[in-house]
Amino acid sequence: MNGNGGNHLKWVLWSVVLLGALVISGCSSDTAPDQIREKTLGSSSNEVIVGAVWPFEKQNEQFREGLQLALEQINKEGVLGGKKIKLLEMDDGASTTKGMAIAQQFADNPSVSAVIGHRGSSVTVPASRIYANAGIVLLSPASTSPKLTDVSSPYIFRNIPNDNQIGQSLALYAAGTKHENIAIYYTDDEYGRGLANAFERQATLSGQNVVDRVSGYKDGADMMRIANKWETLDTDLIMIATRADEGITFVKAIRAAGMDTPIIGGDALDSAEFAQGGGSVEGTIVASVYDDQGQSTVNQDFRSTYIEHYGKAPDKWAAQAYDSLKLLAAGIEEAGSRSPKAIAEALSDLTSWEGVTGEHFFDTQGDVQGMSIVMKKLQQGKFQTLKPVSDSSRDSAKGGGQDE
Repeated sequence: MNGNGGNHLKWVLWSVVLLGALVISGCSSDTAPDQIREKTLGSSSNEVIVGAVWPFEKQNEQFREGLQLALEQINKEGVLGGKKIKLLEMDDGASTTKGMAIAQQFADNPSVSAVIGHRGSSVTVPASRIYANAGIVLLSPASTSPKLTDVSSPYIFRNIPNDNQIGQSLALYAAGTKHENIAIYYTDDEYGRGLANAFERQATLSGQNVVDRVSGYKDGADMMRIANKWETLDTDLIMIATRADEGITFVKAIRAAGMDTPIIGGDALDSAEFAQGGGSVEGTIVASVYDDQGQSTVNQDFRSTYIEHYGKAPDKWAAQAYDSLKLLAAGIEEAGSRSPKAIAEALSDLTSWEGVTGEHFFDTQGDVQGMSIVMKKLQQGKFQTLKPVSDSSRDSAKGGGQDE
């Protein structure tokens, strides 16, 4: 079993936190939200209710398709002796306010065992506190701010490598390709800063020089100034820590300024939006958590079935959605119960679970370990997998926060 002593300590510490909150509020443990939920879910039922929250309308990117394929396969036999998983899909519109309202809605429903979501950390982090207090298992497939698991709640799990892992892999790849003088362009938000910092730490350890860091620019003339400075500093690689839309804008601007230096970027650039950004972004190398050409039997079966269902190859978010629901179902089966506490303990105790994105297990804070990180190069509007450069494995550094 993985980390049983740490998991026990995790439950003890969280129990102390909850007990303190109850004492302050004057409530009894019998009326605590998590206790009400456990009592409700201890009764008989023919279904297990799981919430799924995502900006489906604005940024679905095959996430719903991945969920529905997994749901269909799971419910052919069911869980817990034939019970069906009932998926409650909610659209948070990538809004923190709406996301928290949805989280509260689930918290007020004592029949909900777990939730998969949200997308951005600005939504997931505050919503996660609501889930934790209500005793609902949260499995996050996309949000990776360090704040998500810093609270050490036994109910919160992250099913995607964090920024330390992504940043480390990017820097190790850069070191392996013998780049020495690297400039960083990043978004001045939690995601951009986290990824840039993680990259810079590892690059420094690898003996590379981060010659400059820039966040934002005024106009074309300002970009020309930046390009001239970077050329003077003998910059031979540019790392960008942005989301897809800003990444496209930056790459077009730096190319228009006459700089053709190779560019690498984080997992947020592994998207159809960035791939369709035009000729300027061609050649960009990005880190990703999913190799659609991976040769594992699990991935090959998933890919062929997905194409048969939807007439197109699955992307990163289809794979993440599929794995998340399948992993949660495995946790429910292992727990032998609809109880969130039992499900959380089962997920914590996983030693290895193979999904389409690779091996999964969780450390004592709920961060996924074991998933491979691959590098992809954008060629003719499509990402082509290069090679794995690092494993977010048992001996990798923890922390950080990648965030879509």
